[in-house]
Amino acid sequence: MALNPNKSLKKYYSIGEVAEMFDVTETLLRYWEKEFPSIQPRKSGRNVRQYTQEDIDEIRVIHNMVKVRGMKLAAARQAISKNRSRENSTTELMNRLQEIRAELVSLRRELDNVV
Repeated sequence: MALNPNKSLKKYYSIGEVAEMFDVTETLLRYWEKEFPSIQPRKSGRNVRQYTQEDIDEIRVIHNMVKVRGMKLAAARQAISKNRSRENSTTELMNRLQEIRAELVSLRRELDNVV
């Protein structure tokens, strides 16, 4: 069976991979696990954290609230418990807008090189 290069099919991610995705430290991820009970990565026999896509989605929401929008942890916890679906949709919207911006910047660079 050939190795599938499609990373979206990966079941578990290490703490290092997740930290790199969000440009944060592994220590911060461990701290967020204590502060937000909704983040519960699976732990292997040697206590190695294994994050699922659901864990990563939850971290994405928290990262958006705390690091991008500058909310305090208590406010982020309260906002998540009060209206989780709104925070999820806001995070998805922010991610999509960042992707669009990156695409536009790339197009602009290409146009500048043509002229």
